[in-house]
Amino acid sequence: MNDKVFVPPIKTQGIKTKSVPLIRQNVVMDEESVWIEPFMGSGVVGFNLEPKRAVFADINPHIIAFYTQIKNGVLTPYIVRAFLEREGRLLEQKDAEHYYFIRNRFNRQHDPLDFLFLNRACFNGMMRFNKDHDFNVPYGHKPQRFSKAYITKIVNQVAHVSQLLQRHSWEFLCQSFERTIVMATERDFVYCDPPYIGRHVDYYDSWDEGSEIALHTALCASKARFMLSTWDHNDFRVNEYIQTLWGDCQRITREHFYHVGAREINRKPVVEALLTNYTITGAQSHRALADPQITLFEMAPALG
Repeated sequence: MNDKVFVPPIKTQGIKTKSVPLIRQNVVMDEESVWIEPFMGSGVVGFNLEPKRAVFADINPHIIAFYTQIKNGVLTPYIVRAFLEREGRLLEQKDAEHYYFIRNRFNRQHDPLDFLFLNRACFNGMMRFNKDHDFNVPYGHKPQRFSKAYITKIVNQVAHVSQLLQRHSWEFLCQSFERTIVMATERDFVYCDPPYIGRHVDYYDSWDEGSEIALHTALCASKARFMLSTWDHNDFRVNEYIQTLWGDCQRITREHFYHVGAREINRKPVVEALLTNYTITGAQSHRALADPQITLFEMAPALG
């Protein structure tokens, strides 16, 4: 397991890159445990913890198709480079016209390579779908987006995932969180990073109070250890479900800064929480549980 945090080729809102060290420090599993992610998203947490066996699941079929093609050898670093070089040149020549051509083509054909292109060329790296499950994020207006160095960076990310899949037994499934959680045994570990209730939840499908309650019910019914990422509070309001629904869990908090807003003034910090059904150990964790206002910046020395 590498201390450096690997950034995966597919980006999503709320990607947990900066949370990986804290999550890694507080995960409790052994060599025989299966790492289970019902909300794969970017996959950044599992990819960095590198469990021997894992199930990565998501209701977004395009994420699952992308990584399944890497696993099956259909999508290779060489193919990714050739595709991005070709489409990058066309983007530079035709600008927005080519972006929307790719977006329309993807919504008809669902090619994982087009999905990667859109993920990296759209506005602010967002991932959003309409009610018909069509990708609808506008163009990021960067015609020279796919520079040689940027393409190499993405290709290296794909190559790293390919190498991980050769070393580990990982499965990718497109299914509901309920079907995924019920797969877990008492030896396994379930990590959940669902859409944040009360915040932006148009990632692929809606998320409401009923969904949050169903997730709590499924996790509590499971015999596996679990960890849940959610938001605790910001400058304006608190996540009421922390107490009303998740009050039976242990909690550790950290501050996170989101970069989704178009203008810097709209990009606000939010205190996030990790909730578990087991006691979080370690000096820094006991501190955080005693005072839920302690943030990652205050705990940074303990993280090394």
